Amino acid sequence: MTQHYTMNIVCLANSRKPPSGRCVAGRELNANVFGGWIRPVSARPTQEISLEERRYENGQDPSLLDVIAIQMKNHQPQRHQKENHLIDADCYWKKQGAIGWQDLQAAVEDPLGPLWLNGDSSYHGENDRVPENILDDLTRSLYLVRPEQLRLVVGPEGGSFGPPRRRVRVQFTLRGHSYRLGVTEPSTESELLARDNGEYRVPDAILCISLGEAFHGYAYKLAAAVITPPRTGV
Repeated sequence: MTQHYTMNIVCLANSRKPPSGRCVAGRELNANVFGGWIRPVSARPTQEISLEERRYENGQDPSLLDVIAIQMKNHQPQRHQKENHLIDADCYWKKQGAIGWQDLQAAVEDPLGPLWLNGDSSYHGENDRVPENILDDLTRSLYLVRPEQLRLVVGPEGGSFGPPRRRVRVQFTLRGHSYRLGVTEPSTESELLARDNGEYRVPDAILCISLGEAFHGYAYKLAAAVITPPRTGV
């Protein structure tokens, strides 16, 4: 019989994931010390977390920086996404509290170089994807970083896989490398799509960067969360 277990994580991403769910991710928090990355996944082939699966007993959806207790069934790594754990879908998630902006600083990471591998870009991105044939060699799919020269960019993009749509991206530098990545965090998307097309400077922020599943030969680097001091109540 499988021994279920509970993991306490700080929610660092609650982002869009097709077809109709979310990708939730965070780092373990035990005795106020940050541990490894955890990505709760469902038993569906596409692994997204549904609203029913992720909400608290009071019906609320987890917010960024919530501390959440989640019942898991087993560790379920998949290719480069070594952080995946299968949830027990019969159990409510439980909010244990929340951390603030100052607490979050201890979780920020330094990749000591490029985010995974640079040199491959989509039409509207920059260093925003990794070829599928190297994914099995990667050991992680999540980072929490402090970008430099961060801008949020909103404007129309003509996609190869659909009609043109207004999209939101983050543009920044990190360790001397330039990036332009798609944003999948609903709150940031909604805020930017309500503004005029253009670039908006963000003086201080922390980004959760996720390397998604392979899609048409590439895994894309995504800004799964844009965390700023005002969003944490500072």
